[in-house]
Amino acid sequence: MSDQFSALVEAFKKVGVSTAYGPPLQIGGEELIPVALVSFGFGGGGDGTNAAGGGGGGFVLPVGVYGRNASGRVTFQQNTVVVMAMLLPLVGAVGVSLRGVLRALRS
Repeated sequence: MSDQFSALVEAFKKVGVSTAYGPPLQIGGEELIPVALVSFGFGGGGDGTNAAGGGGGGFVLPVGVYGRNASGRVTFQQNTVVVMAMLLPLVGAVGVSLRGVLRALRS
């Protein structure tokens, strides 16, 4: 198991900024650099004998792109769908809070 874990650690040493920021692309005369929110998690364990196990997972959210137009100006263009999805928990929390405030005012 330790050899497999060591191989996994070596593979993920290369994960870093290059995972969150993609290579520059030329699209329609504009240079674009993709930006993503990247998260990984891994774990493992054993009982001291030959029984052991592990697992892991991760996700990548494409947040948007940095763009450089022909005049050289850099702008960030967000991925609207992902931004809206990331706001859903905030909207839910505000809704629950407002419901609590309204109930308190009624009583």
